[in-house]
Amino acid sequence: MKKLLLFGSFAFQYLLNAQNNVYSYGFDSAFPGNWTMTNQSLPPSPTSGLWKKASYTTPLANPLVFGSQHASDIPRGQAGGNNSFAVVGSNSIANIGDISNWLISPAINVKDGDVVSFFTRKGTSRMVDRPDRLEVRYSAALTTVNPTPMGVGSFTGLGISVNPNLQSGFVYPRNWTKYEFVITGVGSNPKPVKFGFRYFVFGGGPSGGNSDLIGIDTFSINRNQLSVSESPYKLEFSISPNPVSDFLSIKSEAKIKNVDVFDMSGRKMTVQISDDRIEVKSLQPGNYMISITTNEGVTSKMFIKK
Repeated sequence: MKKLLLFGSFAFQYLLNAQNNVYSYGFDSAFPGNWTMTNQSLPPSPTSGLWKKASYTTPLANPLVFGSQHASDIPRGQAGGNNSFAVVGSNSIANIGDISNWLISPAINVKDGDVVSFFTRKGTSRMVDRPDRLEVRYSAALTTVNPTPMGVGSFTGLGISVNPNLQSGFVYPRNWTKYEFVITGVGSNPKPVKFGFRYFVFGGGPSGGNSDLIGIDTFSINRNQLSVSESPYKLEFSISPNPVSDFLSIKSEAKIKNVDVFDMSGRKMTVQISDDRIEVKSLQPGNYMISITTNEGVTSKMFIKK
């Protein structure tokens, strides 16, 4: 038994060592010129509504922002020093309306199986929650978004949605939390893809019931040299069959706490879940995302309903 455990540990370490970093950006400095900011909210804020790198100075106007404890405490990102994160919030819009505010990465060469990760949190410590939502989308067409709040343009790939149903009660985390998803639908050979962080909130704005303040940090894309089929160990979780007609099975080494299914617009679907099986008969044919929550965090995969 000891030999088996040692071998398992060695193989796991080998997989970790075989992981290559494709892209990293920690928001420690101003956005590079190849990042794009575009506010498609309706009506957009005429002044300070774009995504920006945090630039808090003391004394803080609000001493309880992004984990600061008093007016002389500059907020810190998930990694790095003071102000080392990006921020966006309810001032995306002039008064009240629908927010769709984008921060778009440069073109990054990725392929199916690459793992995208980032950290995010709410910036407020207030007791009453004004719900926030963040989508991370991707596009191989390398175009920008449609100039409407609901339009996504070529960013039809939905990697993950944080608080997709705009639930209150601090479903959007108040501490830096890691989210990740696996790239699908791009192909087995690397091709240039842009990623869009979309702050997407209905009924938001300074006078709205939703939208507050969020930050993102430590955006990273990694590639495993060994594929899942080459390794005796599963990475995160697996689903089968894919494409699927009736029932989708889940296998995970970590204990599953929650399972959700979303369509590509981020709308949560009603499905029957029993242990490690999901009945998808009622879904219309098309692409969907399954999001699984474990003690390790949240991971998503895309599947196709036939």
